[in-house]
Amino acid sequence: MTLDTFKWLWQNRQRPRLGSRQWLKAWAKRALTAPTLFSSLTRLAMLGARGAKIEFPAVIGKCAGNNAWHHLTIGRGSFVGRVELQLHDRVTIGRNVIINDGARLLSGSHDTASADFELQTGPICLRDYAWVATGAIILPGVTIGRGAVVGAGAVVSKDVPDYAVAVGNPARLLTQRRPRNLRYQPLRHLAIIEAWLGRCNEPAAASESAAAA
Repeated sequence: MTLDTFKWLWQNRQRPRLGSRQWLKAWAKRALTAPTLFSSLTRLAMLGARGAKIEFPAVIGKCAGNNAWHHLTIGRGSFVGRVELQLHDRVTIGRNVIINDGARLLSGSHDTASADFELQTGPICLRDYAWVATGAIILPGVTIGRGAVVGAGAVVSKDVPDYAVAVGNPARLLTQRRPRNLRYQPLRHLAIIEAWLGRCNEPAAASESAAAA
């Protein structure tokens, strides 16, 4: 997985004219972000070795939790920040999903009516293009629909429909909805990826100069 991700970066790298100012700038960024990129790729390899199913490319921060990584699936193009993943049940993250730092995905809880403090679990699913903002909490059994947004600090105990926006504690749906033709690439907004591929709003032609980099 590590080699596949680096191969993807290399094959799709921005290629300004050799020796140009843009070339120097690109390689300076690559050098500066290399330690962070190496840590990210190492983390992906480690999680994969522990049973997580991750499509490349993806970027995952340092996650806290119970380390049952075999319950975790992450799709291509997704970014998972420094979050808490309580993997008592399946946690499935689709493609081009964003989960910001401080979010908590809790697939297990305890039955308050149980004298034995019985553990109750439920799978969590975040469909493609979902966005879970900073500090949000997703509770067991919840599905966040395609393109849906969970606002910062929201606590979600019920499914969020496709393209809906949920905010607050407990989460409530706003009348605002997202466009259905979502096509952005979350990873292109990260410094470690931008250093190789260029800014996300740059036309592809700008990175296809004739000289090798």
